[in-house]
Amino acid sequence: MRGGESQCGWWQSTINFLKEWTLPVAMASGTVLYFLFAFIPFLEPAADFFGPVIDVIFPLFMFLILFVTFCKVDFRRLRPVAWHFWVGAFQVMLVAIVVGVILVFHIQGNRLILLEAVLTCIICPCAAAAAVVTSKLGGNLEEMTSYTFMSNFLTALMVPVCFPLIDQSVGMDFWHAFALILYKVCLLLVAPMLLAYVVKHYITPLHRWIVSVRDLSFYMWGFSLAIVSGTTVKNIVHADSPAPFLVLIALLGLMFCLVQFAVGRYVGHFFQRTQEAGQALGQKNTNFAIWIAYTYLNPISTVGPGCYILWQNVINSLEIWEHDRRNQHLSS
Repeated sequence: MRGGESQCGWWQSTINFLKEWTLPVAMASGTVLYFLFAFIPFLEPAADFFGPVIDVIFPLFMFLILFVTFCKVDFRRLRPVAWHFWVGAFQVMLVAIVVGVILVFHIQGNRLILLEAVLTCIICPCAAAAAVVTSKLGGNLEEMTSYTFMSNFLTALMVPVCFPLIDQSVGMDFWHAFALILYKVCLLLVAPMLLAYVVKHYITPLHRWIVSVRDLSFYMWGFSLAIVSGTTVKNIVHADSPAPFLVLIALLGLMFCLVQFAVGRYVGHFFQRTQEAGQALGQKNTNFAIWIAYTYLNPISTVGPGCYILWQNVINSLEIWEHDRRNQHLSS
């Protein structure tokens, strides 16, 4: 009997640990799995098989995560609010400063790659998953969802303007690039939101079940983070550049990650939306950033947003830990 109780206690402790540290466990799992499949020869066939499968499944999985999140949204409350404009204005200002430095000082070579890595970390939009984290932290889901759409539109305007300025070889037609980014936004955000609206208003039993499962979208996102972390480590390992230079890019990513979270929280405290504004400015759609960097800039600059994925989720983990610790203290 005691052995059974001991085993049950161990299992419950493990479950509680995974719940409390979902994001670090996901990042560590993805990293370890990558190294296992990359450096153990007999696992190579499995890696070759699962690679294309994950490429197909991952976007569908992200669609489901956002669908589950949007099922909790009150669509009547989706509207812009004051802090949206201040956070957006800071993002535009920061982008203008980086682009201005590149143009005024005629930055070239490795220094240009460094600034391109920084630029992709600040010009990319707010991550759709920021709404997932905000919901987990008890923030305003509707305001976060509204800003996510606004942020994507802002990025769709800035990218076609800024990238041809810093790299003359970028043959980017403004309207074509604008339409392409908005198309990706529709696939990523609008489609799951429309499906969530239909389910919420016309398939109510399914909607009630989805809403009743506590933190469903958060744990789904944790699973996807394991995949993203493994892919990020793979890109860093295979980056064709000296290790010290990659470390410098990673450190710059960390610095700007901290700056954006800090400024967002500072802006938010004037509107009693510290958590929401911090996530809005600090948590980025780094998959999008990697895509635009690889497509239009030096491929090595993708290391910046790749490392940013890890930094922002370390911050998310600490925020969730602090939030849970505070709730436990209040309940006791």
